[in-house]
Amino acid sequence: MSSQIQQAGACEIITDAERFSEVSALLGRETELAVDLEMDSLHHYQEKVCLIQISTRSESWLIDPLALKDLSPLAAPLSDPGILTVMHGADYDIRSLHRDFGIEVGNLFDTMIASRFLGLTEFGLAALLKSRFGVELNKKYQKADWSKRPLSAEMCAYATADTAYLLSLYDQLRGELAEKGRLSWLEEECRLVCQARVSDKEGPLFISCKGAGKLKGRSLAVLEELLQLRDRLAREFDRPPFKVISAETLQEAAEKRPRSLSELAAVKGMTPGQIQRHGESILRAIIKGLALPEEDLPRFPRQRKEEPTDGTKERLKRLKSWREQQSSLLGLEPGVVAPNWLLESVADAYPLAPDDLNSVAGMRDWQKGLYGRDLLAELAADC
Repeated sequence: MSSQIQQAGACEIITDAERFSEVSALLGRETELAVDLEMDSLHHYQEKVCLIQISTRSESWLIDPLALKDLSPLAAPLSDPGILTVMHGADYDIRSLHRDFGIEVGNLFDTMIASRFLGLTEFGLAALLKSRFGVELNKKYQKADWSKRPLSAEMCAYATADTAYLLSLYDQLRGELAEKGRLSWLEEECRLVCQARVSDKEGPLFISCKGAGKLKGRSLAVLEELLQLRDRLAREFDRPPFKVISAETLQEAAEKRPRSLSELAAVKGMTPGQIQRHGESILRAIIKGLALPEEDLPRFPRQRKEEPTDGTKERLKRLKSWREQQSSLLGLEPGVVAPNWLLESVADAYPLAPDDLNSVAGMRDWQKGLYGRDLLAELAADC
């Protein structure tokens, strides 16, 4: 383990507003910053940013948003288009910064996206740091509760390591992308990631429940009551809903509709502790769902999509075959070259001229430039 990591536990933790303003001013004079966040989504009902790690070429700081009431001094350096912010897998962190503090990132280099554009199959930060710098991150703290204070020296070392090597990693990846002529791809993708925002969930809870789409009518009504109960309990106990009762268990309860504690005990995944604590409330929720009038029974919303024609199906099949050749030629995963949703859009739009590619929703400029003409030639063979 390198001396940089061994000393990371002594990294300065910023909890004082005056010192935070000083550090923010220092950051504003930099041209490159490495940034990472730690959240508490596995431990609390309402997730929040609990720690912000920032490194320059020579120093690192841990900024404690739980101790600081105002994070606005950080907005200026991070939103400055003249200062490059280097992050790894930035989408979630970009959303969280804006959600919690209204902070935007103005100029991003995402090392995970860069790694994928280089054809790397192991693009997690831990794998990259190990392969390129011989640094091993302690995975023990990946699921730690970062809202707890004080932070241990080991947690501080782990957090600092996430950014201490990012600028060096950026140097390597940027050079390799430039050598392959793929730097513009990265820049376009990062501009889009900077626009990512958390969207408010609307409608019934079952819409966001994985697997709920297979339920109908009465079972869906029961599931919604169970999800509403779980949400209230999670909020009351300040725990993530999945740690109260799993969604899979609630779906089985919605299908079996137990009417007694003994029947509830037969539901797969339902523990004795859950039955003891919440059994009666679960049964009442089931009864409430069963009592809903027939005309009020919910339906799972589905986007109406026209059945693809035989021609569209055939084009999609050929496009996927074409993609396999392209990905092999470029040394990239097929989903990086053109994800399935993009190929479906292309097959549906059936572009035959360069300008027609502009009507394909979500198609990047780098994709049009890289293989747009080849794509059109492939489609023209149908004519």
